[in-house]
Amino acid sequence: QVQLVESGGGLVQPGGSLRLSCAASGFTFSTYTMSWYRQAPGKERELVAAISSVGGSTNYADSVKGRFTISRDNAKNTVYLQMNSLKPEDTARYYCYVKLIAAPSAYSTYWGQGTQVTVSS
Repeated sequence: QVQLVESGGGLVQPGGSLRLSCAASGFTFSTYTMSWYRQAPGKERELVAAISSVGGSTNYADSVKGRFTISRDNAKNTVYLQMNSLKPEDTARYYCYVKLIAAPSAYSTYWGQGTQVTVSS
């Protein structure tokens, strides 16, 4: 079955860095776009970054552009989120996400359990 397992979260001071990892299994990782979302308390879940199947295309939320970098290693079935210059407003639970498309109108979506990132002094 599909599994997405995030790791790398923690407590960091403003201006610090963290690197999140998401280990994927149960599907052909190299053929799917992978995404990171986050959800802060009392707020809706939002897209942070996404990367195409071979990593040639990425997109970011405006709030993280220039600070976060998404990457992937298809040999390791893992997607990463490097977060630099962290701000208190980056505090949230971060989730890995994939949409698996079986047919033009048939798809399934999967989320990891999330990893908590807290930015505080």
